[in-house]
Amino acid sequence: MNTLYFGDNLSVLRTNVKDESVDLIYLDPPFNSQANYNMLFEEKGEAIEAQVEAFRDTWEWEQSAAESYDDVLKAAGDLSIVLKGFKAWLGQSAMMAYLAMMAVRLLELRRVLRPTGSLYLHCDPKASHYLKIILDAIFGHESFRNEIVWRRSTGKSLMTRRLPTNHDTILMYAGQDHVWHGDGAFIPYDP
Repeated sequence: MNTLYFGDNLSVLRTNVKDESVDLIYLDPPFNSQANYNMLFEEKGEAIEAQVEAFRDTWEWEQSAAESYDDVLKAAGDLSIVLKGFKAWLGQSAMMAYLAMMAVRLLELRRVLRPTGSLYLHCDPKASHYLKIILDAIFGHESFRNEIVWRRSTGKSLMTRRLPTNHDTILMYAGQDHVWHGDGAFIPYDP
């Protein structure tokens, strides 16, 4: 393939990626942080005021969320049942908009993944439990292979009023025929 696409991955998946053509999918999507992220430009080593918005990680129930939700319902199956339940419970909330956006894309990613392939979804604790249920509905609970808890060693580590919130989760899904090249992935601890 050796092609870089810029833009919404949903339209790229639907128009440019064939069924069962991808071996490995790693997703590090927006985390529903409810923040917008900017790129700062520097001039001669000094920060200047010019900024460009890199991406928005703010969600609200609007036309694009409703369209994503409708696309999932049209596909039917277990995912539509799960998303209907989430919407009945969460309503037209920011979390529901985020989950609808993710669900329709994960459905397309399932379509392009080879039977021997695997998917890794990097997410945070605010949405990981919802996303795991969505992935179970798309791939089948038997395709869940592992949950990797990745602890960040910087920031948010002091326990002042609650336990620290310094980890992310990577959910791994793969079919029975997936190929694993993990032999030798571990090395002995340094004494």
